[in-house]
Amino acid sequence: MSLRLALAFTACFLFAREAAVNANPYLSRPGEPVIRARVATCAVTGGFMHLYTALDYRLFDKYGISPEHVVLRGGSVATAALSSDEIQFLYCNADASIVRIGTGADGKLIASPLVGLPYVVLARKDIKRPLDLRGKTIGVSRPGEFTYRLARAFLKKFNLRDEEVGLYPLGGTPTERYTALVQNIVQATLVQPPLDARGRKDGLNVIYHLNDLGFPFIYSSLFTNSRSLRERPVLLQRFVAALAEAVFFVEKNPEQAMASVGKILRMKDSDSLQSAYEAYAKRLINRRMLVPAKLVAETLDIAREEGLVVRRKPAEIFDNSFVEHLEKSGFLRELWGGEVPEGKSSR
Repeated sequence: MSLRLALAFTACFLFAREAAVNANPYLSRPGEPVIRARVATCAVTGGFMHLYTALDYRLFDKYGISPEHVVLRGGSVATAALSSDEIQFLYCNADASIVRIGTGADGKLIASPLVGLPYVVLARKDIKRPLDLRGKTIGVSRPGEFTYRLARAFLKKFNLRDEEVGLYPLGGTPTERYTALVQNIVQATLVQPPLDARGRKDGLNVIYHLNDLGFPFIYSSLFTNSRSLRERPVLLQRFVAALAEAVFFVEKNPEQAMASVGKILRMKDSDSLQSAYEAYAKRLINRRMLVPAKLVAETLDIAREEGLVVRRKPAEIFDNSFVEHLEKSGFLRELWGGEVPEGKSSR
């Protein structure tokens, strides 16, 4: 090989490498130490499909992150762990966590892959409509947590009083509440896909789609704490980039995504897994992951109406800078091969 040809080859190689780095500036560099971080989920649900898939298919590895996944039952426990830096990330439905941060807990919402309300009211086969719930009991999570508040809003919608319909705090996971419904411990409960599909197969009735309440709701979202914002901005940016890649990966690889959900839910039924995929990879997807500022404000307004003392302004609850950087850097365009397909509005 001539010297001129060798130099040309080297120049092309360096240009290609530089282009690759620019296309994804968040990849770890050779020789860089791996960053360890703990990420908690606040429940076991198909709604966390994107995180489960990212963990299963090791999408965080190339960003130089070694995540340890833990499940912390209940949002209040998870928020306390985030505040104390026992975990660096919390992946949870955003509604209750927004309120906790608004009332003083440490935390910041930095990405929202899912926006919208997937829950339905699932009831035993003799209950056909909401008014049939008189004299019955609805299984919910702990008082003050999201499904509890959502159930109260549902009962108010149909003018059902507390003395007419009982709310039975079960805690635990949606699957555990579903089991209580099947065993007739409660006669209705609030579930999200894929449990709605499983319920229909078991002869249960979906009597109301809670999205029809018009309740402002940001679903599966990523939170961090003030220490990480101050001391670990590189970790946060890379974690958000890996999550954005998970959104892409799930959309392009439905079978792998459904397998991840099936594994964690211990579920093999194809109809149920398809129900989860349709909801979380399609209907609720927010591909740019921007936190909707208006929905944050509306969530805090509802908390005030319920008598809570909200100390923080909406803009203090979330930080869109990390997801905005994905757009500015060209990462999202490179990932999707052009413009990002439209999903949920960041209103």
